[in-house]
Amino acid sequence: MNTTLERPPVSPPKNSAKPQETAEPPVAQAWYSPSRLWQRKTTIIAALSLLAILLHLVLRFGFRSTAAVSNLPLLAILASGGLPLLYELGRKVWKREFGSDLLGGISIITSVLLGEYLAGSIIVLMLSGGEALESYALRSASSVLAALAKRMPSIAHRKQEAEIVDVALSEVAVGDTLVIYPHDICPVDGVVIEGHGMMDESYLTGEPFKITKTTGSTVISGAINGETVLTIHATQCAADSRYAKIMEVMRESEAKRPQLRRLGDQLGAIYTPVALTVAILAWIFSGESIRFLAVLVIATPCPLLLAIPIAIIGSISLCARRAIIVKSPVVLEQIAECRTAIFDKTGTLTYGEPKLTEQLPAPGFDQKEVLTLVASLERYSKHPLARAILGAAKEAKIQLPEATEVGEQPGQGLRGVVAGHAVMITSRNKWLAQKGADGSLLPPIAGGLECVVVIDQRYAAALRFRDAPRAESRSFVKHLGPKHRFERVMIVSGDRESEVHYLAEQVGITEIHAQQTPEQKLALVRAETAKAKTLYVGDGINDAPAMMAATVGMAIGQNSDVTAEAAGVVIMDNSLLKVDEFMHISRRMRIIALQSAVGGMALSVIGMVFAATGHLNPVAGAITQEIIDVLAVLNALRAAFPPRVMHDA
Repeated sequence: MNTTLERPPVSPPKNSAKPQETAEPPVAQAWYSPSRLWQRKTTIIAALSLLAILLHLVLRFGFRSTAAVSNLPLLAILASGGLPLLYELGRKVWKREFGSDLLGGISIITSVLLGEYLAGSIIVLMLSGGEALESYALRSASSVLAALAKRMPSIAHRKQEAEIVDVALSEVAVGDTLVIYPHDICPVDGVVIEGHGMMDESYLTGEPFKITKTTGSTVISGAINGETVLTIHATQCAADSRYAKIMEVMRESEAKRPQLRRLGDQLGAIYTPVALTVAILAWIFSGESIRFLAVLVIATPCPLLLAIPIAIIGSISLCARRAIIVKSPVVLEQIAECRTAIFDKTGTLTYGEPKLTEQLPAPGFDQKEVLTLVASLERYSKHPLARAILGAAKEAKIQLPEATEVGEQPGQGLRGVVAGHAVMITSRNKWLAQKGADGSLLPPIAGGLECVVVIDQRYAAALRFRDAPRAESRSFVKHLGPKHRFERVMIVSGDRESEVHYLAEQVGITEIHAQQTPEQKLALVRAETAKAKTLYVGDGINDAPAMMAATVGMAIGQNSDVTAEAAGVVIMDNSLLKVDEFMHISRRMRIIALQSAVGGMALSVIGMVFAATGHLNPVAGAITQEIIDVLAVLNALRAAFPPRVMHDA
């Protein structure tokens, strides 16, 4: 199948033209507030816990106050900070979520019952500090829907007789005549009834090129208009338009986001029963309840609660210095376990822009001469293919002569005079429509994009273009199995099957799914994620729901704020090597986190033996635990420094 672009002058949409913002979706707001509120609470509790402990020590040892007075700050923080933490722990237990912080909750209750308020306050500091550290880089799920809503205009320009009236998007009805100004975002689906121009639909459809729009052409909501005014007939109201459907799929994807078990909880599931068993046995055999508390205090899994978040935050910091933004810390833990890699095509495995791949000159015409004449003329065009032609001329080191009498009327192609030759660049259909045009000289229709070159009224050549694969795509795909243990690699694209097949052959991928809508992508990713953990890499709005459904969603480039919000990781540089760097940083983070956590727990087990035999009281146990924490944290800090090898693709 051949796709032909006609040649009106266009330029990329201006970033400065921003649509009016709309309110954040109510569904998102409902999820968003409690999460952010709890993050703030844990940070405040951690700060107040530290202040209460310091105040207790000052009153007790500085002012020699009585225990009743010096314990007041501790009682205050146990009431104001400990109770909210215990409430959250209770909710988890009710849901049968037994994490690494369960021991801490039991220790708080026991310390209060036994009057060991300092030990209880230290545990409150440990728990809230771990929560605060981990929430440092957490993202809110609603930001995706908010970004989607903000991208859409809040008004449409409706044509009523001789006037153009701004109306709310919700007031647009099927059959309305709307005007879309240059660089505006199309508000609803419709059909062009007046005007001729280009629209960028790449973020929505996966097609990498700007598409010609003329009378009778369909337009979709969310597409970015080019430089000319278009008048459309609305065929859908805003609520039923393509963009609204993507938002609906996004909400559904948000509600069914996979719940991943964290590394700390996996280790805590083993460690917690062991610690409780030791504490209970110490109480039974000694008959002293204080030993139960002492064991629990030193058993409080702070290497899990502190060292792992610090290793994660250090890795997030390292990623940021490498132009990799980690928006959801859990992806650092999960990427090493992903076994299926799913890639979008346009802008992910490709550069997202056309490249001249074939020059087919007619008999009697020289390939280099044709390229020279065409490139000289294309210097005066803003068509998407102009850059590809000029890039090919630059690679061939061609000196370009001046062009004169240059003109580019909508739908008629680019014309001019170069070195005494009348040159025209047009489409296959426009050339065949001309009287006397000989279609037998044209090559067979093929995939990709095409333009026809006419020199001195004679067919001279056909130029073919494709969205070229990134230079590193093939080596990157090839190394995923042996280096990162991926078992399956596939392309899932909204582009045409012929284009996806062409790219798959170039980069070495055998499993493809072409012409996929956002809904189909979402369903496919969910099905694959049910079989094995998945990595999804994309760059367009049509990738956002699938990114959220995957175990790890990754966005390449800065093309779409919606995609960046949906992804757990955003690669700011347009390079797959950065994806490989992230995998290396993640693998190293996991090793360091396990060293810190397992090493810290091993030292805690030794401490538990001393506490169980009566050699450590609760406060001494808390201090010993703090020393273990410092060692674990110091080791965890290594994650912030770059490893020797950053990528091997």
